[in-house]
Amino acid sequence: MPDPGQDSNFDDSFLTLARSSEGLYKDKGSKFYFFAFPVQDEQEIKELLADLRKKYYDARHHCFAWVLGKEGLDYRANDDGEPNHSAGDPILGQIRSNQLTDILIVVVRYFGGTKLGMGGLIQAYKTSAAMAIEANEIIEKQVKIRIQVQFPYPQMNEVMKLVKTHDLDIIAQEMTLDCQMSLEFRQGLEQRVTQALVDIEGLELSTA
Repeated sequence: MPDPGQDSNFDDSFLTLARSSEGLYKDKGSKFYFFAFPVQDEQEIKELLADLRKKYYDARHHCFAWVLGKEGLDYRANDDGEPNHSAGDPILGQIRSNQLTDILIVVVRYFGGTKLGMGGLIQAYKTSAAMAIEANEIIEKQVKIRIQVQFPYPQMNEVMKLVKTHDLDIIAQEMTLDCQMSLEFRQGLEQRVTQALVDIEGLELSTA
């Protein structure tokens, strides 16, 4: 597993999933279809949940948990009709135990005729969430910030040298007599990059 603290100079890293994953867990006739997604915001989460409800419209329960933000302070767990804390919390627990954020895990249950009991439900949802993560890949990402810069064309070489030195991403650019550029980079570089940009004669910067 990547170590978000491996670069002691920065505190802008977090762990999340590389892609979406899915699978099936069975217990006493009940089927638990599990899904895991890397997500950016609540709107994306709502859309993913709506898509799954439409696809699995006949399922009795769509239980889920999600976490957003580097510190994981924005989160939710939903039992969707299962006994309180028997589904959403076990899913959230697996997200927390893997130190993940910007993630949504959904477990869609089809009842198989045999009740699992509180303990059985907790174990089934915990196992389903763990399998969703295991079927994926945990990666390290950085919190990104974006700024806009405007500068005279003769300063282009100096700006591009800075872009290359700090491995900045050029999101958009307009090359005229007065050039404009949108740059994105990891949060930990903010002070270093903005100071270097300010030192370029004639350059103006603002947040995106």
